[in-house]
Amino acid sequence: MEQVFVVDHPLVQHMLTQCRRTETKTWQFRGFVEEITAMLLYEAVRDRETVEKDIITPVAAAKGRIVKDSEPVFVAVLRAGLGMVPGALRLFPYARAGHIGLYRDHDTHVPVEYYCNLPPNISELDCFLLEPMLATGGSAAHAISMLKKAGVKNITLLSLIAAPEGIEAIVADHPNIKIYLASLDEKLNENAYIVPGLGDAGDRLFGTT
Repeated sequence: MEQVFVVDHPLVQHMLTQCRRTETKTWQFRGFVEEITAMLLYEAVRDRETVEKDIITPVAAAKGRIVKDSEPVFVAVLRAGLGMVPGALRLFPYARAGHIGLYRDHDTHVPVEYYCNLPPNISELDCFLLEPMLATGGSAAHAISMLKKAGVKNITLLSLIAAPEGIEAIVADHPNIKIYLASLDEKLNENAYIVPGLGDAGDRLFGTT
């Protein structure tokens, strides 16, 4: 799929493997998620436009290049998306952040909205939706629809892992959205969990397992 990018950098894969391991502790898991997010974002902004800027180095006047629009918006899908925010802000510390609260109904697996708080005046900015896991893809697809309803035009989705079913759901509903992943996993099991996956990202981030 042309809109799906799996970042197979050795460091990304190394840290993702640590995230998958059952013996990885909460504080370790949290750090790995932050690092992977920064690397996914690094790849996602590879094609961003730069502009020339006159600067002064300690030695001489010079011309450098800076990112043209360097203040994107990061929107975390609660609660697991919160674990990705620090890694994203490390690359763009002046960016603003929003939050969308969704939970998956355990019986129907349909996303239920309970919270939405987005920064103002973001319709023309690059918006990165932070959702660590795309299982059925329902929550991410719903969150993207909410962003579009708010007028956001440029949306990129960052996730650690996804099941094929989740990718298919996003592509079907939002064929213009780019998706950056650390891994496209095998499948969903009968409980709609990603296999092999890494467990519940929210529980592992916040120590609620």
